[in-house]
Amino acid sequence: MEIRSTTDKDLDVFVDTVHAAFGRFPETPIEGGGLWWSALEMDRCLLALTADGRPVGTAAAHPFELTLPGETAIPASGVTAVGVLPSHRRQGMLSTMMRHQLTEFRARGEFLSVLLASEAPIYGRFGYGPATYTQRLTVPRQRAALAVPRARTVAGAPAAGPDTASVEVLRRAECGEILEEVYDRYRRAQPGALSRPHRWWALRAGQPPISPAPRHVAVHRDADGVPDGYASYSVESGTLTVDETIATDAAVFTALARFALEHDLVSQVVFKHVPPEHPLRWQLADFRAGEVSGEMDWLWVRLLDIPGALTARGWFTDGELALDVDDPFLGEHGRYLLTVQDGKADCIPTDREPDLSLDVRDLGSIYLGGTAPSTLVRAGHIRAHHPSTVTLADALFRADLPPHCLHWF
Repeated sequence: MEIRSTTDKDLDVFVDTVHAAFGRFPETPIEGGGLWWSALEMDRCLLALTADGRPVGTAAAHPFELTLPGETAIPASGVTAVGVLPSHRRQGMLSTMMRHQLTEFRARGEFLSVLLASEAPIYGRFGYGPATYTQRLTVPRQRAALAVPRARTVAGAPAAGPDTASVEVLRRAECGEILEEVYDRYRRAQPGALSRPHRWWALRAGQPPISPAPRHVAVHRDADGVPDGYASYSVESGTLTVDETIATDAAVFTALARFALEHDLVSQVVFKHVPPEHPLRWQLADFRAGEVSGEMDWLWVRLLDIPGALTARGWFTDGELALDVDDPFLGEHGRYLLTVQDGKADCIPTDREPDLSLDVRDLGSIYLGGTAPSTLVRAGHIRAHHPSTVTLADALFRADLPPHCLHWF
């Protein structure tokens, strides 16, 4: 078997192979673009070939930036289009491709990669752990009243009211530059968020509101008329579905949620991507009106350079932990002393007795602050050698904001 990088000439073969791996056929191109694979960068794609040159496996990676706790943005490869033809599965081909890909990431100097898992059991064995989560919130229109006053934020501070701010409904085709700019402002302050490179917007590659799918967009503007949030939505059979709500602060999110919840001629409003513990449910006058469903993992994280990754993010509690980390897929093992002081971390190899022993996938899960180390201790994933270290680990790995990722790739 041969694993090789692709060129632009390989695009059709790559697309046909990955679709065949999932038992599907490529979509017919439509006017205005929008095919997800148009955003692929072929020098970051891989083909697996049999001895006689037949393509039987694929893997790709998008160059993103990932926002870490502390508002640090770092390069992160977004793994996608991973597939092996059914006729060649369980022969070690997927493991070979994933190992090849991780080696390439390291050669580029990247210390982590991310993906969205099509099936949860697959990627843990390659060192990826679920790190952000999302859910759906459904609110019946007749029970959609908000208890939050219009001119106040969730924290109680004054906010732009209807006399100083505005919400304008635009067609998707009218506001592409606004969406791109507002999303970029949002993702730079949101832990767990990924960048959306300009080529994605230009090629309309992805899911709404990037894709050409018909959508209305509610654009929120501040007192000076500057766009600072949007909600992409559609209405069908009496249901208003919000694809995503992007807001630069909590008050803007509340204003956009109110817009959706007060829409006429709908029976219910569905917010598709809401982070766990989001305050919107608590803002409803009727707490039980908000029905949570579709809870699922979203972004999975894989660390490749543990000291590099741990020193890159921001920290919000001082402390020290000795971490014993096993990486069975790459056949590596290391023990590191993590020392945090004044928001910065130092991470060096150590021979000190460990405080926590864990798999690299579990380190990926707690890295962004979306999974508490104590949860994985109770689940039997992480071994705590001293009871007091669990409380310290929870305090150390928490984020300034709960991590959340909206981007699909």
